[in-house]
Amino acid sequence: MRKLVGKKRKLKKTSFLKNVVILVTAHIFIKIIGVINKIYLTNKQGFGDEGNAIYSSAFQIYALFLTISSIGIPNAVSKIVSERLAVGDSKGAHKTFKIAVITFGFLGFILSMFLCMYSKKMAVEWLQIPEARLSLLALSPAIFFVSITSVIKGYFNGRENLNIGAHSQTIEQIFRTILTISLIEFIAQTTGFDTRVMAGGAAIATTLSEIVCFIYLYRYYRSVKGEIANEIRRSVNYKYKGIRKTIKEILIVSIPMSIGPIIGGINKNIDSMTIIRGLKKFMTETEAKLEYGILSGKIDTLVSFPLSFNSAFTSTLIPVVSAAKASGDINKANKKIRFSMLISILIGVPSTVGMVIFAEPILEFLFPNQPSGGFLLQISAISITFIMLNQNINSVLHGLGKTIVPSIILLLGAIIKLVLNTVLVQINPNEFILGGTAGAATSTVISHGITCIISLAILKKYINLQFGIKDFLKPIFATVMMAVCMIFIYNELIGIFSAKLCIILTLLISIIIYLLLVLILKIFLEEDLKKIPLGIHIYSILKKLKIY
Repeated sequence: MRKLVGKKRKLKKTSFLKNVVILVTAHIFIKIIGVINKIYLTNKQGFGDEGNAIYSSAFQIYALFLTISSIGIPNAVSKIVSERLAVGDSKGAHKTFKIAVITFGFLGFILSMFLCMYSKKMAVEWLQIPEARLSLLALSPAIFFVSITSVIKGYFNGRENLNIGAHSQTIEQIFRTILTISLIEFIAQTTGFDTRVMAGGAAIATTLSEIVCFIYLYRYYRSVKGEIANEIRRSVNYKYKGIRKTIKEILIVSIPMSIGPIIGGINKNIDSMTIIRGLKKFMTETEAKLEYGILSGKIDTLVSFPLSFNSAFTSTLIPVVSAAKASGDINKANKKIRFSMLISILIGVPSTVGMVIFAEPILEFLFPNQPSGGFLLQISAISITFIMLNQNINSVLHGLGKTIVPSIILLLGAIIKLVLNTVLVQINPNEFILGGTAGAATSTVISHGITCIISLAILKKYINLQFGIKDFLKPIFATVMMAVCMIFIYNELIGIFSAKLCIILTLLISIIIYLLLVLILKIFLEEDLKKIPLGIHIYSILKKLKIY
């Protein structure tokens, strides 16, 4: 952060694909650091699956409050700012930003206080995990800071400059991991491995890292403030709008955009509020907490890892589609929409297959002290592609201004999830294999699958999307071939190398095989292939080999 002091930065606008590359790189790095953090906590004496249950349950409540105060804000601010800039109204774009900072900073402060004051009630009555109160208290201040940082990120996203957001997230994750390990080690030595306090320490690390993120973003904004002022003075097409009217405009966009994430947050809390209640019908409270910890800690971390690749496309699609709509050229965005959905399939399908085939070896490799949960991972992994496609479709619909549609679909998904959870979780898995915690994982897959089909059908009504069942066939064929190779390679190596080295080599070789199959089968169009990093060189080689 020292580089920002006393130095004026040049505002940069980057291309769609460059934004994607920036975000993919940042999200992969962030996820890797996050997985390392989770591996450390899960394997740490005194934390484990029980610590995951305590921290994850508190974090889901915190995440729901974040959704209310800020989750829809980056996309809403990004949409409005990109539309203003598209018609040359830089002054209006910046005014929207300033008003959003004050409005949502105040809302974040109120929600921080609310979470602090009602932390005991939420831990005892809502979650039925009294130990989670300390974690809720530690997380409460972070809501205020995230509310403001979300607005800043949204402003620069709208300017199609995603570097700052990617850098801030990277810094936040690095600090979170360092602080988590430091605090947990200190607490473990001073409290005798008190799980409740260790979980609280992890929550404190989260809050401190958000404060660091806020400081970084604020200092960056100060460093480019002079250039923004010059741009505002050159602004054209500025139309005066009062503060109330501007707030109303922001809320009109942000509230529908927030409804979807709020429902998604409620969806996540369905597990935290129903699993332990349901499991206590046929097991002890301690056993129920451990089961929930397995699902909310290890399984959710692994399933969400492939989604980091997809987040880059969803973040860039909204301003791209909004700007295309504002300029009356939606066909310009159509190819980018198809490309992003194809990437989701190419990442999601093999990720699902890999986790299903090697669920237990992966868990044993990453969590040697807490390796349980193989069957849960196999079920949960099925939802990956559905979630990815839903994210892309929802972003496009938001960019088109159809913000209420994704919310209605997500609400339907949440209702399906709640009903299935209520029924399946209470069934003893000894009586029905998809009962208990597996029932919660199954309900997640079904709800995402149904909403994905509905969302895709609705999107095709709004735009002429050149994307259908045939686009799944080649990726599925490539995945099947990869799976066959994975099984063969692993079986051949298992008698030669250790189990850990076998799984690493198998996954690496399988990824290479899959990428080669993607190129050989010509899954990418020529123009798409040329857009990816080193794509022109790859295309030249493939053309010489007469593949393209």
